[in-house]
Amino acid sequence: MEEDKEWRLLQGNEACAEGALLGGCNFFAGYPITPSSEIAEYLSRELPRRGGVFIQMEDEIASMGAVIGASLAGAKAMTATSGPGFSLKQENLGFASFCEVPCVVVNVMRGGPSTGQPTLTSQADVLQARWGPHGDHPIIALAPSSVEETLFLTIESFNLAEKYREPVILLLDEVIAHMREKTYIPKPEEIHLVERKKPTCPPDDYLPFEMTEDYIPPLAAYGEGYRFHVTGLTHDQRGFPTNRPDEAEQLLTRLKMKMEFHKKDMWKYEGLFLEPVPDILVVTYGSTARVAKRAVRIARDEGISVGLLRVITVWPFPDEVVKQLASEVKGIIVPEQNQGQIICEVERYVRRDIPVVGVHRFDGSMMEPSQIYNTIKEMKQKWQ
Repeated sequence: MEEDKEWRLLQGNEACAEGALLGGCNFFAGYPITPSSEIAEYLSRELPRRGGVFIQMEDEIASMGAVIGASLAGAKAMTATSGPGFSLKQENLGFASFCEVPCVVVNVMRGGPSTGQPTLTSQADVLQARWGPHGDHPIIALAPSSVEETLFLTIESFNLAEKYREPVILLLDEVIAHMREKTYIPKPEEIHLVERKKPTCPPDDYLPFEMTEDYIPPLAAYGEGYRFHVTGLTHDQRGFPTNRPDEAEQLLTRLKMKMEFHKKDMWKYEGLFLEPVPDILVVTYGSTARVAKRAVRIARDEGISVGLLRVITVWPFPDEVVKQLASEVKGIIVPEQNQGQIICEVERYVRRDIPVVGVHRFDGSMMEPSQIYNTIKEMKQKWQ
């Protein structure tokens, strides 16, 4: 019943922290940085009360290292940062990706580059989330567009990390992080929590990076009787460094296939006014999706055939979804709070005769519906 439900007025960062607790987080290591600091502040109070561990590290590099170590010891571990801090985490994030260490990294995006605009909003870290560490590597990234969704996607981030043995990046932005909205707090029995796959073989037979049928090797925790080696060097199935071409190729192929094989299960997206397929498609994500929805509704009230695809799972990008829609629409608009990042991904899956137009704002202010609405009208007028 409605009266039995718990509702709270939460800030986006508070919802993220609460979602982490509901998702099983029992270890947080971080360093304060605007506009993500409220996440650490919230967890510094609540984690110790609930039997977890909170550590303020000396910097973002050490924070990411602590999260990796805690995860390998069996914890559900998380860190949160923004801008320059996310840049500092990249080397250790690459290590976590290559060694398949489940963890959650929250990046509350702000204006950049460098120190940039610490208190203002941006969506300019989307490509960094995918390609920040060097080399071919897997990654999962989600982008919420409301406070309540932030809570539930934080829970989902832990589930994805544990299920697929991968780091998961939660891409908030300053607007979502600092707005307050009515948020439903689910009861523990309503939440499905995923635990990482454990080895069932004797310790002497354990291969921590085994080529399994689902491409996800089981992961023991240190202290459970399984001794195994973890290194950032290219490694064999036992975890030891190797320069053998066949073993190097097998490892990198497995990491890629893990994402390809499971990507449809990872994909989350929202469609609005997509049946029947419209003439114009707006592809959006994060806080910009809120603005885009308003613009689309205004345009539809004027009789313009336009629909919206909100990408929630930014990485792995829902390529097949975009490709299918792009084969039927006449034009695509991609609004972003950057100079153009996801638009490049969209263009990869669109016929060359379909115009793809970006709407960009990158001055630290929130995009306005009129910017998107005017672009919709301009595209429509070109066909008249």
